[in-house]
Amino acid sequence: MAGAATLAAMIDFTPDPYAFQIGPIPVYWYGICYAIGLFAAYQVLVREANRRGLNSAIIGDGLIVVAIAALIGGRAYHVIDQWQRYKDDLPRIFLPPYSGLGVYGGILTGTIAAALYIRWKRQPFWRWADVVAPSLFVMQAIGRWGNFFNQELYGPPTSLPWGIAIQCKNRVAAYACPVGSDPNATLGQHFQPLFLYESLSAIVGLVVLLWVGRRWANRLRPGDLLPIFLIWYSITRFSLEFLRAGYNWTIGGVPTAQIVSAVTIALALAILAVRHAPPGASVATVEAEARVVDAAELAAIAAAEAEAAAAERAAAEPTDGPIEPSASGG
Repeated sequence: MAGAATLAAMIDFTPDPYAFQIGPIPVYWYGICYAIGLFAAYQVLVREANRRGLNSAIIGDGLIVVAIAALIGGRAYHVIDQWQRYKDDLPRIFLPPYSGLGVYGGILTGTIAAALYIRWKRQPFWRWADVVAPSLFVMQAIGRWGNFFNQELYGPPTSLPWGIAIQCKNRVAAYACPVGSDPNATLGQHFQPLFLYESLSAIVGLVVLLWVGRRWANRLRPGDLLPIFLIWYSITRFSLEFLRAGYNWTIGGVPTAQIVSAVTIALALAILAVRHAPPGASVATVEAEARVVDAAELAAIAAAEAEAAAAERAAAEPTDGPIEPSASGG
């Protein structure tokens, strides 16, 4: 009985979006979740880059550039998706708590920024794509919990034991409370936690992607993990859109996210097919060759440094020669 009561209390818990306040500045759980997600993604990026023999020193600056670009694109997609919420209150688009980011918008602008950054650094794009793909799952798995604290990204009412309570003030029009209801009331209703489903899908996707990248390295081409990520996420998003009926962005009655998901799956499959059509080197081969080149470069650098050090020592040694007679006479 105590366990059931505890479970019920957990289900009925409605979180406060504010974590704490620094002077007049509120800090939101949404931002904290994404900050933790970025930190975890950075750890995965560094680990994967080092494992694949890439220069992990460029990740710090690159992550900042990509994160800003993804934030702009994700926010733009969300605002278009939920235009009904913002059209009469435009400042809300730019003011805290910045609740809501559209993943597809973030993927688009983030990928463009990443490609430009990698090109600027003269790095191999497709090899870095394999490094980035797992980190996207990490970011998704952790960041989606920000939606929980904002009481958003939920589906229809449910009696499932993991259904979440949503206060009337956070309800979308499709599930609005009766007129005159207390804004903080939940009316005993619970809803499908779509954010949780996306988070769990990302965790499973991460495990699968890391396993595939290691198990099938002899068959994969450099960069294959990125389209695999896109296919996995798009299938998840396409499926969950059925639970958002009534308040999602639609074109001709079809949810836009489902259209984008279908197009993304088709493009990702096309990329895999085109890149595997002609004979080419596998990930394992490319990384082995890169390690040989890196070893040769390191050996050349070490030899040059040794030669320079020997020259410096020779220049510093005193030279023996005849003693000149004194110019002064007596």
